[in-house]
Order: sequence, then structure tokens, then C-alpha cells
Amino acid sequence: MELVTIDDIRQAAKRIEGDVVRTSLVPIDGTVDRTLWVKPESLQPIGAFKLRGASNAVAQAVGRTSTVITHSSGNHGQAIAMAAAAHGLRAIVVIPDDAPQIKIDAVRARGAQIVLVPGEERASRVEQLAAQKGALVIAPYDDHDVIAGQGTVGLEIAEDLPELPGGATVLVPVGGGGLLSGVSTALAALRPDVRVVGVEPELAGDAAESFHRHTLIRWPRSRTARTIADGLRSDLADRTFAHIEKYVSDIVTVTEEQIIEACRFLYRRGRLVTEPSGAVATAGFFAHPQVVGDRAVAVISGGNVDPHWYAENVVTSSAPR
Repeated sequence: MELVTIDDIRQAAKRIEGDVVRTSLVPIDGTVDRTLWVKPESLQPIGAFKLRGASNAVAQAVGRTSTVITHSSGNHGQAIAMAAAAHGLRAIVVIPDDAPQIKIDAVRARGAQIVLVPGEERASRVEQLAAQKGALVIAPYDDHDVIAGQGTVGLEIAEDLPELPGGATVLVPVGGGGLLSGVSTALAALRPDVRVVGVEPELAGDAAESFHRHTLIRWPRSRTARTIADGLRSDLADRTFAHIEKYVSDIVTVTEEQIIEACRFLYRRGRLVTEPSGAVATAGFFAHPQVVGDRAVAVISGGNVDPHWYAENVVTSSAPR
């Protein structure tokens, strides 16, 4: 298997320039004697980092197909739909039937054809439909070009993070592992003084288990579906696990309450709206100080959250943070 290289990531950055937002590192107050920056990928046009990998992959599909197809809980599907429309391609998105309605509606609004299926059938239905319609499959994370596109997040962190004695830790949410693979590849090449740590929900902790047991372990959908972080319910692929094994320092887990507390912290201290999946890295900053250290960057992967859930659990909650 050919791993993504820093040259792949640099080429992706040139390819997607103008199609994505170059997000800044934002310092967040309220961490006492520790320093936290966040990288708010929630500010991308589709509200998530997924636009980077999708734009890179779709740009290279032009001339090879008239239709692209993928499966997604929502953010990658929206990214594929937007990128396909920009390049005059048709998009089909297979979505788990337990995905948040706000994400389903967003994908539909971008002009994609939506196919709802039980979560455990999404990958097989993509292959079936791709064969029927002659569509090109762009996987949400198990794809070389997608990982290279996501790696541009790490490229920007490397450019913006100040040189610090003793380095810092970059915290990255992990579901299928595409973002973690790309970010860790970029930082290993450009900032070897920086540690990269993946963070995932305890209720979907297959990546942490795989990392610490040094073998790829997949949890059933019925198990990972328990977490509110719907964007992180996917298992690692062989491709992403290979990158993670090579470049990532550690993977830690956080509880559901810690994820919600992180959403509250980012709302109150950072004035940032995040979905639960997007707040997981910030939750890791507070939950694992001995692993993370005193200086960290937390990637906010997305902000596409159900407004009713957010209002009840974050905005009107009296819980401290």
C-alpha cells in the first residue's frame, strides 16, 4: 500500500486553493495554566473539514466519469455534492438512516441524489450502485486523494504554529481516520517537534483499541452508534491504520459528557458552534492533560449540529465550562 506523502499534500493544497477556507489557529481563553489553540474547520463553506479531501478527489475525477458516489453520515456527502457541482459532475450519496436530519437536508440542498440505508449496508450499497450507474467511488476516508486533501489541515498548522521549546500536541478527531492520517503525515514531515494524538468517543473506541493492540479491530455498527458523535462512528480502514501506526503518538478516548462539556466550552469561551464530533479533540485536551501536555492545538472538525439538540444541551445548559 502506498502511503500519502508530503508532496501529495502540497499538490492537494495547490489543487484546492480557492475552493476551501484557510482556517486560522485561534487561541482560546479559560484554560488556566495551559495553552490551547483551535483550528475551526467548522468555518468551511459546508461546515466541516471534509471539503478539503472531497475537492482534491473530485478535481482529479474530471474527465474520468460523469458521476461520483460515496457513503457518508452527512459532512463528506455534502462536500462531495458541493465539489461535484463545481466541476459539473453528478453526485450520489448513500447515507445511514440514523444520520442527523440537518446533515441529510444539507446534502440534498447541494443537489446530490440521496439513498438512505441501514448503517451497516452503506458500503455495500455504494459498490452496488456504482456498478449499476458506472459511477466513480470516492470513499470518505479510505482514499489516497481524500487523505492528501485532509492533510492540508496539517500543512496549515505547521505553517501557523509558533516554534515552542518542547513542542506541542495536535489533537485530531478520529473516526475512519482520514483526517488523522493526513494531519499526522504532514506534521511528521514538517514539524517533528509536534506530537499528534487522535481522540475518539469512548463508545466508539475501535481506533484506540486498534492502536494500543497494534492490530486493526472493527466494532459493529450497533456498538459505535451509541455515541452522539455521529461523524466518528466509522471504523479505521487498512489504509488509514497504516498511516496512524507510522505517524501518530497516541489515541485517547473521551466520554459523552466530556464531549458535551467541550461543546459548551467552545460556545462560551470561543464563540464557536461545534457538533459533538467536532468538539472531541477539545474534550481530549481537558480529559487527558498528562498525555497532551500544556500546549495543544485541537482541530474542530465540524459544526453541523442539530439546532434543537444544541440549544438544549449547550446554549441553555447551566453546567459550568
